[in-house]
Amino acid sequence: MRSTRSPMRSPLAMLVAASLLGAAAPVLADGEHVALFKNVTGTLTVVRNGSTLPAVAGTTLFVSDKIVSSIGSSGGIVFKDGTLLTVGASTEVQLRDYVFEPKVAKYDFSVYLAKGTAIYSSGKIGKLSPESVKVDSPTATVGVRGTRFIITAE
Repeated sequence: MRSTRSPMRSPLAMLVAASLLGAAAPVLADGEHVALFKNVTGTLTVVRNGSTLPAVAGTTLFVSDKIVSSIGSSGGIVFKDGTLLTVGASTEVQLRDYVFEPKVAKYDFSVYLAKGTAIYSSGKIGKLSPESVKVDSPTATVGVRGTRFIITAE
């Protein structure tokens, strides 16, 4: 009697297929993603572990990612706690730290705006632990006491 079982369903074949797919997948940052692009207009890139990736709606972001926008571009980023960060044209911003663990009251939000413009709107971290939010630029550090602000770095 002939087997009707597909050769791809054997455990060995599935293991080989999974390892081949894993080898072709892009390398991601360690840990879970902390945010994602909700929308992108123009050309934005994400610099991660020495590689540059195009940013599109749905692109996930990790701690230590650097976001770079070109002239006339912008992007809306939503963090896991609901914090919103809009990146303007000709902007460079790096995600330094992000911790959102409300069950154990651990919070941290830190970004560095090297140049350009960004709009910040508080999520749960800014409401529950405003002292845990820090936005740095080459000339200033912004501590969050409100819920929304615009920052520009030359």
